[in-house]
Amino acid sequence: MFGRLTPMVKGILIINIGVFIIVNIFSYALAFLSLFPFKSDLFKPFQLFTYMFTHQSFGHIFFNMIGLVVFGSFLEQYWGQNRFLTFYLVTGIGAAVFFGGINYFELFGPVYLNVPMIGASGAVYGLLMGCAMLFPNTQVYLLFPPIPIKLKWLALVLGGISIFSTINNDPSDNVAHLAHLGGMVFAFIMIKIWQRQDHRY
Repeated sequence: MFGRLTPMVKGILIINIGVFIIVNIFSYALAFLSLFPFKSDLFKPFQLFTYMFTHQSFGHIFFNMIGLVVFGSFLEQYWGQNRFLTFYLVTGIGAAVFFGGINYFELFGPVYLNVPMIGASGAVYGLLMGCAMLFPNTQVYLLFPPIPIKLKWLALVLGGISIFSTINNDPSDNVAHLAHLGGMVFAFIMIKIWQRQDHRY
């Protein structure tokens, strides 16, 4: 898997690992880079960008980076570096806007103003959605359980789990399911726009 690392995916991977080391050495960096709710006094616009490179636990960064390498490499090989990077940043920032915008109106329960969001999972879900739209019948192997599954079904299952978990709104659930959905929504929009543009030429 890591033998197929493409240049932009490799760069994003290095940045995430570097930020992971920094926030685990300097604790104040975590609060500075995390995304706080829009109503919070701690919210800053740059957090819409920095949050997606920020992880605190090893498990969190490990699984997100696995997704980045697997799905991101597919897309960078298909699109090239510039379009891939645009897609990654748009889905990551879009996931944050989607998450923060819906939470601003507290549609799924109260929002805790001093509880931030971190992680690349919104962008990674965007990558998964992109792969599912472009290569729907391509099979990948899950880590747990180690079985093959087509990308279209993987996106459908994980998207469905995110929708159910958002509606269920379990206070003990520490996962930003809305960000996952946001990444998939923006990925869908971006690919549809590009497909229309590409068909004009």
